[in-house]
Amino acid sequence: MGSLPLSSDSPTMVCAPIMGESVDHVIDEMHKAKAQGADVVEVRLDCIKHFQAHQDLEIILKSKPLPIIIVYRPKCEGGLYEGDETARLEALHSALKLGADYVDFELKVASELMSKRNRFHCGGTKVIVSCFLDGMTPSKEELSNLAAHMQATGADIIKVVTSASNITELTRLFDLLSYSQMPVVAYSVGERGLISQLLSPKFGGTLVYGSIEGKAVPGLPTLESLRKAYRVEYIDSNTKVFGLISKPVGHSKGPILHNPTFRHMNINGLYVPMFVDNLKEFFEVYSTPDFAGFSVGFPYKEAVIQFCDEVNPLAQSIGAVNTIVRRPSDGKLIGYNTDCEASVTAIEDALQVLAECRCINGKQSLVSPLAGKEFVLVGAGGAGRALAFGAKTRGARIVIFDIDFERAKILAHAVSGEARPYGDLPYFQPEKGSILANATPIGMHPNKDRIPVSEASLGVFQLVFDAVYTPRKTTLLKEAKAAGAIIVSGVEMFLRQAIGQFDLFTGGEAPKEFMREIVLAKF
Repeated sequence: MGSLPLSSDSPTMVCAPIMGESVDHVIDEMHKAKAQGADVVEVRLDCIKHFQAHQDLEIILKSKPLPIIIVYRPKCEGGLYEGDETARLEALHSALKLGADYVDFELKVASELMSKRNRFHCGGTKVIVSCFLDGMTPSKEELSNLAAHMQATGADIIKVVTSASNITELTRLFDLLSYSQMPVVAYSVGERGLISQLLSPKFGGTLVYGSIEGKAVPGLPTLESLRKAYRVEYIDSNTKVFGLISKPVGHSKGPILHNPTFRHMNINGLYVPMFVDNLKEFFEVYSTPDFAGFSVGFPYKEAVIQFCDEVNPLAQSIGAVNTIVRRPSDGKLIGYNTDCEASVTAIEDALQVLAECRCINGKQSLVSPLAGKEFVLVGAGGAGRALAFGAKTRGARIVIFDIDFERAKILAHAVSGEARPYGDLPYFQPEKGSILANATPIGMHPNKDRIPVSEASLGVFQLVFDAVYTPRKTTLLKEAKAAGAIIVSGVEMFLRQAIGQFDLFTGGEAPKEFMREIVLAKF
């Protein structure tokens, strides 16, 4: 059935944590893990209620469909066990005697146990020495010293787990993985630690963890996403990383669109969500050529401009960047905006762009169906600015609402539009045949049932656009359709801006139809 790699340059294995509350649940979850693509399972004995060490271990080990790591974690090390320490260690001794593939010991007890290792080392069982670090991740030097101390116990594999409060701490773990001369597992728990799992194969990690379907664990990708979206088996040290800079990032569909497209085009790239708290610190730390480009999401599209070395003229005029590329020749960060054309063309196409063709000054000119229309925009942030500038170039008359009235006025001035107080929105009477565009998070979890305008006004709009794409059919779009309006989902804008991003990321031309097929199938 295979075993964990025991050299630092061996392929990374996919591991599923098994936290069933009974032996039957553990066995069931192990088989599910195998079916969903795990290479190995990590069984947490401290999660089993009424655990009977020798008896339950024997059943679990006889029933395992994959190589198994036995863990019995005390509460002080991030686990659930609060009982007698002697009984816990005896259970781990039993796992060794019964021939578990791997047994995990915490560093604080490893030295004592390793002195007796030959006595318990049966059937090729390998020992993992682990250390759970609460609080800020130690410096690179401190982690290096810790790893040396752990290696000196005689461990076959060392494992370091942190609880990073900032994504910038994770590069210290990547350095530990890259420079270690022995197999290492190193990651951070929680949403900010997600890329410590996803990038583990790039930096030589021994394991990457993935959760079983229906058993979500914060900060862990699912086994399915590791195998289908991220395809971890193809990630190597040469893989270029592209990431979504956002807060939060859990809603992102980017990985399931960009990663299959990279593979389709035979590009060694990986697109990952990056939960970023501080842009300045992020760009200072993630400054190597390995991190080749970024998408920029809420709430950073305006603020990120100051961290770009150069900004494309369209993005500069809009005042918002949604795409950053690290120029290979000099490492400079170049900012672009693909939201603008993506959003306005999505709306135009829904209104049958090219429907009107006029002859102006003897020259044929295409006139946008937005020309002369009232364009009601809710939200003056990054996405709102892209929509406003796009609508302006098409000749629309723009009315802007934003919870920050000053921000609305600034944008209105830039696009020769009109700003209205946000509190007036429920009472606003749009012109018949107007366009409504929502560029706020209203409609996204946890505000799925809210809409930004009065339900009564929806029937007046000819078209309603919602930049929110998770869920695909927001409450706003459902109610607008019921009221008779044409609706355009944020999914369409998302697809079009992603196509533009892919062109910029790769310097080539995105396979538009391939990407559209993914969106139709997955979104």
